[in-house]
Amino acid sequence: MSFTEEEAAYLRSQPVARLATVDEKGQPDVVPVACEYDGSYLWVGGVGAGVLATRKFRNVNDGNHRVALVVDDLVSFDPFITRSMRIYGHAEQPFERVGMVGPGTFMRITPTVSWSWNLEGAPAGETWYRPRRTEHGSPPSP
Repeated sequence: MSFTEEEAAYLRSQPVARLATVDEKGQPDVVPVACEYDGSYLWVGGVGAGVLATRKFRNVNDGNHRVALVVDDLVSFDPFITRSMRIYGHAEQPFERVGMVGPGTFMRITPTVSWSWNLEGAPAGETWYRPRRTEHGSPPSP
C-alpha cells in the first residue's frame, strides 16, 4: 500500500521532520531535518562538505538503515489542533541530487510502515486520536 492522497498532500506541505537513526551501540539519535516527499520516497539530506560527517549519515553508512520520521504541525492552540504522521523506513546510502535546499547529498528513505492521525484538523477531543496504520512493504534487499 502507499500513502493516501490526504497523507501525500500533508507530507508535501510540511518541509520539516524529525529523523531518528541509531548508532552501532544502539544509541538512538533524533534531529530536525528538511524533508521532501516525491510520491515514492522521502528524501533527507544537506549541502556542504561536512554533510556526510553528520550523525544521521554516519549511522546509515555504518549499516543501520532502519529509521523513523515524525512530521507534525500545531494548527491551533485554542482550540488545540495538531496533525501528525509517524513513518518507519529504510534509508539507503547517500545520493547526490538537487533537493529543496539545492544540490547536495541526500538519503532516500523507503517507507515501510506509517501512522497518520487527524490530518483533517479536528480539535482535540474524544475521537480525534484515531491513527491510521499502513504497511508499505518490505525494505529493499541489501
